[in-house]
Amino acid sequence: MKWIASAAFGMEGLTGRDLKRLGAQNINVLNVGGASFEGDLALGMQANLWLRTADHVHLLVAEFDARSFDELFEDVRAIPWADYISSEGAFPVRAHCVKSTLMSPSDCQSITKKAIAERLGASYGLKTLPETAETVQIDVNIRQDHVTVSLDASGEPLSKRGYRTWNGEAPLRETLAAALILTSSWHPWQPLYDPCCGTGTLLIEAAFIALGRAPGLRRAFAMEQWGFVDKQLLEQKRREAVSRYDECAVRKIDIAGSDIDPNAIELAKRHVRQAGLGSRIELNVADLRDITLSGEPGWIIANPPYGERIGDRRVAHAVARQLGEMSRRCPGWSVAAFSADMGFEREFGQRASRRRRFYNGKIECELHMFESVKPHISGGKK
Repeated sequence: MKWIASAAFGMEGLTGRDLKRLGAQNINVLNVGGASFEGDLALGMQANLWLRTADHVHLLVAEFDARSFDELFEDVRAIPWADYISSEGAFPVRAHCVKSTLMSPSDCQSITKKAIAERLGASYGLKTLPETAETVQIDVNIRQDHVTVSLDASGEPLSKRGYRTWNGEAPLRETLAAALILTSSWHPWQPLYDPCCGTGTLLIEAAFIALGRAPGLRRAFAMEQWGFVDKQLLEQKRREAVSRYDECAVRKIDIAGSDIDPNAIELAKRHVRQAGLGSRIELNVADLRDITLSGEPGWIIANPPYGERIGDRRVAHAVARQLGEMSRRCPGWSVAAFSADMGFEREFGQRASRRRRFYNGKIECELHMFESVKPHISGGKK
């Protein structure tokens, strides 16, 4: 079976690496939209459970070129839809068109729906399809006249981990938070501190990585309702993920954070509890100007306020300066700061050793990484 794991700009490579770890075959990182891969239904379930930076997992059922509505109708009708949809199954259709001859999503949606209904009616000998049983969401994407028809195996976006039910100001999407953690050179055995932690998303995603926790462990996926899948096989993959987390949950982690806003910290504590992390993450109300970190150096990873997000560039510049001053009070610590502020490095007081571009919604941002190089000590130790 061929699958597509959709991902936002900048996260395609991270999604491809996760797929490789899962044992997917013929992985192809796409220039736009994520990565395609091959595997069975069990691997599709694993992708839903384990992909940290992908938005959706889709089962590809057909791809072809179409430049007219007649071509679209005939090629969709040629798909053996009874293999995927029962006689009473519901099959809503979504359509998306980019730089193609067919540029009306509503027309493509209705034509696809009609073609599927005609094929199913012929297969089951029905004039009317009740659509009262399980739902199979159909997605039709047309880009430069190339059509992909797929089944949405995820349902709600994979960023919906299930632990964040309250949002503070300018929340960071879970998949983006995971991408920032994975792009930094932080390792799970190192300390991690977020001095602008808001409602805790960066910290929770870091803890999931450190503890071997599948991000989708506590949520359901659309493919679990598909009539043509082996439910016991999918449940087995979920049990394997639970077992792995149980084995890793005893690991010692050093993950902590703070924020100047007491309300944000209260929300962060709720999210940590909802994520099942108990007291594994230390949270405190603190001002950046008062923070000095001691002990074994690690990584300071933060999503500080930036002008486009909070509408006040002066405040954003002040926070960038304070973050730079904090880093200088914490020798040996590396810093990864995510910002849309073009003047961030100037205010921080140092040029980044690495940069990586991402989008926070529609805002173009960069992850600025300031890596601390530990001095070499003679005698073979560093």
